[in-house]
Amino acid sequence: MQHQQHPARTTPGTAPEPPPSVEELEAQERRLVFRRFTHDDAWALGSLLVGLARERRAPVAVDIHRAGQQLFHAALPGSTPDNDAWIARKRRVVERYGASSYLVGARFRAKGTTFEDSSRLDPGTHAAHGGSFPVTVEDVGVIGAVTVSGLPQLQDHRLVVEALERFLEV
Repeated sequence: MQHQQHPARTTPGTAPEPPPSVEELEAQERRLVFRRFTHDDAWALGSLLVGLARERRAPVAVDIHRAGQQLFHAALPGSTPDNDAWIARKRRVVERYGASSYLVGARFRAKGTTFEDSSRLDPGTHAAHGGSFPVTVEDVGVIGAVTVSGLPQLQDHRLVVEALERFLEV
């Protein structure tokens, strides 16, 4: 399973948008925190993500786990079983590090290395590629993950962040 590093997003006539810094990614995680996270919240957040993806005709799979239980899963047209495998690998990074899969990869890159070269984890079971974000509950900590797979990694990450911002109204 090879996951390509895609170039930064561009708009005609503009320079590529640089990826977010480690500091920006850490700030997202401090800001996107739940007061509580129920089964109904997982359904609503997952439905919001599916709606955003459908609007964009994004060929993604969406997954929400809490405390080891899958609370939501949807596979949109164009997604494949590989997306489910990517979801599991990215989610394991969130569960292991308590941070988004994109942030974990960015921290390794900031040190001049890669997750694959330096984490000592099997890349067949763990992927520090964008798209999985921790479900963090105030005064509790990370209890799960919301994950998207099917777009270039930065777009997967941004889709999850946008849905969380809308859901949490921040």
